[in-house]
Amino acid sequence: MPVNLQKGQKVSLTKGNPGLTKVVVGLGWDVNQFDTGGDFDLDAAAFMLGDNGRVSGSGDFVFYGNLMHTSGAVQHMGDNLTGVGDGDDEQIKVNLSAVPGSVSRIVFTATIYEAEARRQNFGQVNNAFIRIFNETNGEELLKYDLGEDFSIETAVVFGELYKNGEEWKFNAIGSGYQGGLAALCANYGVEVG
Repeated sequence: MPVNLQKGQKVSLTKGNPGLTKVVVGLGWDVNQFDTGGDFDLDAAAFMLGDNGRVSGSGDFVFYGNLMHTSGAVQHMGDNLTGVGDGDDEQIKVNLSAVPGSVSRIVFTATIYEAEARRQNFGQVNNAFIRIFNETNGEELLKYDLGEDFSIETAVVFGELYKNGEEWKFNAIGSGYQGGLAALCANYGVEVG
C-alpha cells in the first residue's frame, strides 16, 4: 500500500524496503481547459545536490538536454511534449546504490517550457503529482498530490530524495517559483549559457 504524503511530510524509502536500490520517480499533471494559444510542455528535471544545496557541476542537472548522469545513477526517460494521457507524464529512474557519495539530495522539479512567451503558469495545471515506485516489481511506494496551491508560478519543486545516514528518505516539498527553469538553475548553482 503506497504512502500518500502531505506537503512537508517526510518518509523513509529504504527503511521498510531493505535491499531497495532501483526506483522510478514519476511526475504527472493535467492541463486546465483554458486556451492560452499554445500547447503546454512541462519538463521534469532532477538536481543532484551536495550538502551545500548546490550542484558540483552542470552534469549534476539531469533533464531533457542531459538525460543521464555520468555515474548512471539518475536517468531521465525522455521529454513528453504534451502531457496528454493518464499516469506519469515523465519519469526519472534512480539507482540509489550508484548515487555518488558527494550527492546528499536529489531534487525533482517541473517547469513550463517557454512559459512567459505562451502566457502559461502552474495555476493552469491540475492534478500534479509525484510518485515513486520500485523499478524491479512496479510496487508504488509513495505518492504526493500537489493540490491546487499555485497561481503565477512557472516552476515547481515537487520533492526530494535525501540521504539520512544509510537511509534514503523522501520529502514532499510542493514549492512554486517564478522565473521558470532559469530561477531553479540559479538557486541550485547550475550555470546556464
